[in-house]
Amino acid sequence: MELIVAVYDDWGIGRDGTQPIALSADRKFFRQMTKGCLVIAGRRTVEDFPGQKPLPGRVNVVLTRSGRESPGFTTCTSPEEALELAKQAGRAMVIGGGSVYRQLLPYCDMAYVTKVHALPGSDTFFPNLDQEDDWYLSEVLQSGEENGIPYEMVLYRRKKPTA
Repeated sequence: MELIVAVYDDWGIGRDGTQPIALSADRKFFRQMTKGCLVIAGRRTVEDFPGQKPLPGRVNVVLTRSGRESPGFTTCTSPEEALELAKQAGRAMVIGGGSVYRQLLPYCDMAYVTKVHALPGSDTFFPNLDQEDDWYLSEVLQSGEENGIPYEMVLYRRKKPTA
């Protein structure tokens, strides 16, 4: 399984359920990388989707303890249930938020990370993969600057892939 995340310089990923700084280059990268995938998101992340509607061209899964159904989404109430669906998919991508990343990171072998070089003040954080012994920075995929904010899209890989 894979994941995709945008982080700030302190590895923050959001505040009050949304991204304080969202770059159009990152949105485009996200669309390209997740198209055709099964995507797994938490309830709060889904609430931040445009119109709270499923992302087009993807199989949308919401991981929520409440079990509340959302039109266009397959609802899973446990990480194990989401993992079973991911195993059946051709390609599965974890897309957030913080709780879902923490629960499913141990099952991911690749992490697409957009590093947004800013510090907007976050209340939710992603583990700093540069400090994780079992992850390494594999390659820089793209870099640039938008609205005066430098960024790069990078790929991290797990040193020993999960079984």
